[in-house]
Amino acid sequence: MTERIVGIGAGASAVGGKELATEDMILNIGPQHPSTHGVLRLRLVLDGERISAAEPIVGYMHRGAEKLFEVRDYRQIIVLANRHDWLSAFANELGVVLAVERMLGMEVPVRAVWTRTLMAELNRVLSHLMFLGSYPLELGAITPLFYAFRERETLQAVMEEISGGRMHYMFNRVGGLKEEIPEGWTDRAARAVAEVRRRLPDIEDLISGNEIFLARTVGVGVLTREQIMQYGVSGPIARASGVDLDLRRDDPYLAYGELPVKVVTRSAGDCHARFEVLLEQAKVSLDLADACLERLRELPAGPVNQRLPKVLKVPEGHTYAWTENPLGINGYYLVSRGEKTPWRMKLRSASFNNVQVLREMLPGNLVADMVAILGSMFFVVGDIDK
Repeated sequence: MTERIVGIGAGASAVGGKELATEDMILNIGPQHPSTHGVLRLRLVLDGERISAAEPIVGYMHRGAEKLFEVRDYRQIIVLANRHDWLSAFANELGVVLAVERMLGMEVPVRAVWTRTLMAELNRVLSHLMFLGSYPLELGAITPLFYAFRERETLQAVMEEISGGRMHYMFNRVGGLKEEIPEGWTDRAARAVAEVRRRLPDIEDLISGNEIFLARTVGVGVLTREQIMQYGVSGPIARASGVDLDLRRDDPYLAYGELPVKVVTRSAGDCHARFEVLLEQAKVSLDLADACLERLRELPAGPVNQRLPKVLKVPEGHTYAWTENPLGINGYYLVSRGEKTPWRMKLRSASFNNVQVLREMLPGNLVADMVAILGSMFFVVGDIDK
């Protein structure tokens, strides 16, 4: 008589020369709201304590942003677009205005171009700091979160002063910016950047040599280059697996063509490499912010926006504008029929592709490592669900 073994549980010991049989268990992780990331659900199939299959189930936060774009004019779209990734609002706005300006053939004043570039990099640091603080928290280390929020508040102060907003800045306009930067703001921004750069090693020192953090992240959740190509993964996650791609360098927009953009990569592709890339990218963005501030000081006074008609209509046609958002590639495909609202506006969000690859990454790992892997994917669920 033959004995059917349903599954071998992790840690199952041999009894009387036979392995213990275990039934596969289906475990739902979520939908709950884990801090800043949003409402995500994972459907796991477990063989003992090891994951044998994983399915990310999204859509719990879906608000139909792409359809809402179609019934808003080009000024109103900006307020919707900056919300899908609530940690990267300024970067989200950029894709919309760049697409519309391209369709209009509009030249943006040079002061607006450099100010946009500066604010995009400050916003990038703010997003990275959130994950640099929250990821150790998910592994049981609470102190880095306080350090990260201290640096965020330093930069938030200057972002709030220039725009009036703390999360949803609404400072971009088709043709430039809402208004000129306040007097003396560049000096205050430079001091904030210098302060954050000086204190950033505090976070690094807490984490880099921590043996618990290293044990939980090194060699865990390895993402291969092939998986990245198959799923369209981008941003820091892709660069941690050796994919040397950054739109700021490879397809420059705004003022990036005049800046020395250093692309940070790692080859390991594990949780630790993704954290390292994020930390190094924050330092690079601070350097780029300094370069933008220096250029803004040299520029003569001038306009920061273009005068627009009361009813803004975009010529018939289509275009695609993409930007290197903090979490990866963000793209807007705009189709116009010559009206004041877009006929179609498709959003390509970074987090959507980045999370889909979990179905390939998680199988074979222990449930205990799932949180470490999930946190290292640096996603915002609003960016997935749109």
